[in-house]
Amino acid sequence: MSEVQAVRLEQLRGRAPAAAPWLDTWLLGAALLLMALGLLMVASSSVALAERQTGMPLYFFYRQLAYVAVGLTVGAVALAVPLKVWRQTSGFLLLGGIAVLGLVLIPGIGREVNGSMRWIDLGLFNLQPSEIVKVLMWLYVAGYLVRRSDELRVALSGFLKPMVLTVVIAVLLLLEPDYGAAAVLFTTVLGMLFLGGVPLSRFLVWLFVAAGLLVGGALYAPYRIQRLTAFLDPWSDPFNSGFQLTQALIAVGRGEWLGVGLGGGVQKLFYLPEAHTDFLFAVMGEELGLAGMLLVIVLFGFMVWRAFAIAARAGARGEPYGAYLAYGIGLGVGLQAVINIGVNLGVLPTKGLTLPLMSYGGSSMVANCLAIALLLRVDLELRRQERQP
Repeated sequence: MSEVQAVRLEQLRGRAPAAAPWLDTWLLGAALLLMALGLLMVASSSVALAERQTGMPLYFFYRQLAYVAVGLTVGAVALAVPLKVWRQTSGFLLLGGIAVLGLVLIPGIGREVNGSMRWIDLGLFNLQPSEIVKVLMWLYVAGYLVRRSDELRVALSGFLKPMVLTVVIAVLLLLEPDYGAAAVLFTTVLGMLFLGGVPLSRFLVWLFVAAGLLVGGALYAPYRIQRLTAFLDPWSDPFNSGFQLTQALIAVGRGEWLGVGLGGGVQKLFYLPEAHTDFLFAVMGEELGLAGMLLVIVLFGFMVWRAFAIAARAGARGEPYGAYLAYGIGLGVGLQAVINIGVNLGVLPTKGLTLPLMSYGGSSMVANCLAIALLLRVDLELRRQERQP
């Protein structure tokens, strides 16, 4: 029996055929679950700090809840915008993002925290432009790969143009300084260009160039050398350069298999710095154990897999922009999650990167909600095409 006959048979029986969901409910569910776990861990990891600084134990939790609401609102709006519009406006959006990124470096506009000038004080919250610029860069590079696909494959200029733009943005990030964001941006753009058809030899040459620039940036600042040294042997100076990493490792070690229980962690009590931001995963390891950490890793792995699956479908359906955008989102979100988790487990030097969808921070939450909404939009347009007879 053909599909048309089956539909007609269902209609004759008085029942409409079951419709497939319009959205990728599995992807959306994984993102929402990560946000819910993040809210729990922000509340647990920040309660002592919030009590001491504000007198309100759930101060950071309430703010994060507001950030989630804003992020979901931005995501809902972005989901309603066709990919064609994003593609046409990506260049203007990126130029605006770069301009705001430059404003951070102007004294009196940029706000300095812990030696880094990464934020613009907007009153109710601090805007971190680097988080938004990363998403805008994915939008732009996806469009560039579509417009310049032939030039990218045969001419060196096709590869140099986006790399020069990436270098400009990376320099602005390093001046803040935000080494982690620069590393994620460089690596993600290189990955997108490789998937876009850049010859392997040219890709490898520029991969070494990018690695050299990032290593040079690390060696230029003494504190980055100190971080690398502490990463190699944190226990040699556990009360100074290796303090963050040793405290994170103690937290993970205390958690064992099932953790000490939600809210029962000790390292968040002013032992582990940035417990509700950069080292949220370590607090989760202490309170929810290996089981909680594995759940988060599986959820991020699933999201990256779904992003690549959506990209493959888009490519097969002749939608290269959606394919490249999905690849960029999968690479960017996955890479940042890997780096943050690696730092918390002591296998990577500290980078100052938050855990997507989970760590405390408004700019990060909004940017990641925007990225997931764009990914859902790619899938939505594919589903609409597949529904057409």
